[in-house]
Amino acid sequence: MKYIVRILLGVIFLNAPAIRAEIAVFAGGCFWCMESDFEKLAGVSDVISGFTGGNAPNPTYNGNHRGHYEAVKVSYDAEVVSYQQLLDYFWVNIDPFDATGQFCDKGPSYLSAIFVASEEEKALALASRAQVVEQFPDQIVVTPVLDAAKFYPIRGEESYHQDYYINYATRYKYYRWSCGRDKRLREIWGDRATH
Repeated sequence: MKYIVRILLGVIFLNAPAIRAEIAVFAGGCFWCMESDFEKLAGVSDVISGFTGGNAPNPTYNGNHRGHYEAVKVSYDAEVVSYQQLLDYFWVNIDPFDATGQFCDKGPSYLSAIFVASEEEKALALASRAQVVEQFPDQIVVTPVLDAAKFYPIRGEESYHQDYYINYATRYKYYRWSCGRDKRLREIWGDRATH
């Protein structure tokens, strides 16, 4: 009997429609924080920390990542959360006016950006950026919309950066608080900030 059940379950799973995950890539300063923020969003199945946007091959956190942004690759179910919703969520989790980095983290690798992989994504991202520009007419929005580039996930001995907010929760919370991220997000976005 148990073999029949296993076979039937196997047939059920084989015939189940596969859920195809869509991918979006965002840079918003510290990838620990971006990973933490996006993993809280319904419809997001996975968030990977890494680097993108530069020319240096195989960038590492402690080595050469010149020209690259700290970024996250977000896997999501478009039946649950749309790319537009991801964009809306992205904006309220960054400081779009900081041309030197994000919050306490300064330097080129901490700049914010939206990386687009299609003309549809590009149109939506540019429209969302235009809305932010319109909301803040007295400030300069510096966050660009850029063409997608190869994404290099953090790996090997630097893998501890993945899920840092879970695996090192106390250190992460202290870092986030001392960096002033949530305070600044509330200053910019008020109740729309996600924390």
